[in-house]
Amino acid sequence: MQMANDKVQLFEDQPIRTAWVEDEEEWYFSIVDVVGILTEQPDIDGARNNWKVLKNRLKDEGSQLVTNCHQLKMRSPKDGKRYNTDVANTEQLLRLIQSIPSKKSGAV
Repeated sequence: MQMANDKVQLFEDQPIRTAWVEDEEEWYFSIVDVVGILTEQPDIDGARNNWKVLKNRLKDEGSQLVTNCHQLKMRSPKDGKRYNTDVANTEQLLRLIQSIPSKKSGAV
């Protein structure tokens, strides 16, 4: 996948790493960032743990959503280096949000 650029978008003053993939003409969003915001995690490690638990639960349920997620190199908020990060396009992200138990996602 050819990434044209990556940016940080804000949702309720919280950063979400995003990337525009030129080949697909589509935005991708860091799943960990979105999970962290919706579950009100104080740091990236808590968000990462919540995503790990959610990912395992979805796999156990036989959901193809996790299988269809991609990874892109995104800049880490911790050290500024680029690491493979689970990402989702808009459609995948909306489906994923519905699976997150959170007051903000409406899935409580």
